[in-house]
Amino acid sequence: MQRTTVMLLFGGESSEHTVSVSSARNVFAALDDTKYDVILGYIDQAGKWWLLDNLSDQIDASNMPQLVPVLGMGSFMTVPDNELITPAVILPILHGANGEDGTVQGLARLMHIPIVGCDLTSSAVCMDKVLTKQLLEHDNIKTVPYVVHLSGESRPSFGQLSDQLGTTLFVKPARSGSSVGVNKVGNDDELSSALSAAHKHDTKVLIEKAIVARELEIAVLGSGSNARVSSVGEIKPDRDFYSFESKYDATSQTQVVIPADIPVELSENIKAVAARVYRILGCTGLARIDFFLSDDNVLYVNEINTLPGFTSISMYPKLWRQDGLTYGHLIDSLINVALGGDIIN
Repeated sequence: MQRTTVMLLFGGESSEHTVSVSSARNVFAALDDTKYDVILGYIDQAGKWWLLDNLSDQIDASNMPQLVPVLGMGSFMTVPDNELITPAVILPILHGANGEDGTVQGLARLMHIPIVGCDLTSSAVCMDKVLTKQLLEHDNIKTVPYVVHLSGESRPSFGQLSDQLGTTLFVKPARSGSSVGVNKVGNDDELSSALSAAHKHDTKVLIEKAIVARELEIAVLGSGSNARVSSVGEIKPDRDFYSFESKYDATSQTQVVIPADIPVELSENIKAVAARVYRILGCTGLARIDFFLSDDNVLYVNEINTLPGFTSISMYPKLWRQDGLTYGHLIDSLINVALGGDIIN
């Protein structure tokens, strides 16, 4: 059987570099070497691309060839060896800026190499929480009330914001993930500190009303009319909110409940909204769609993650495992869909 050449692309410049590497190790282990020839493309935190010969616990790319894209030819060239590397498909396991924001997806298009997941446009839109909200609200899909703060603008007072959004707020970078730079605030001093922290990651910052709610998540796989929606899962954070530490700290007591303990009718409604969101935002390949279900049973779309985590604790593969799609078959399906095929059961 002829094997498909897959470039596993991971690392990246963002604050989520370590999450990407952890996810990539799991994906690499799941790639069947009877089906795939795997090229390890590593992006270091300075943005340099390297060709690795293994994925060890400690990555040292200093003596490895660099990768340079050859536009329009479906290939990379190694430096200094000048060898052509020609993957059939790129499998990006990247998070954050210069990874899941459309930049790598645009490069793949210029190189004429298929890439797993959403295209440039939907990746860029979904990465921007403000644009996402605006598009969904235009189609009457409810999102959490918010205000935007841009770098250089005068800082709003907590009193002004609380009159509009309530007495507890969340401040977060508009274009970041894994809860990086997110803080809960309840007074002027906390607001000032939170804005400074968020602006370290983005010039655009989202200030949201705090919603007392259950956190529900859905995985979507595939493209167009063949896209499939998973069961609903629930996250039960071990602290005030689902922070970076709650997601990835070894001591985290956060619980994942799959399927979520909710009525069947509500579950079907959430799945229908998820499918609609996926279509409105032009998503292809995969996405995880996160919801808040408030104490008074109002459903809000929280955010859309076009390259969700694939670590051992990540929700996206867990949701599909619950629905009978193994980790290996999930990876096979993602690659197959990127190459124009269907989901593999």
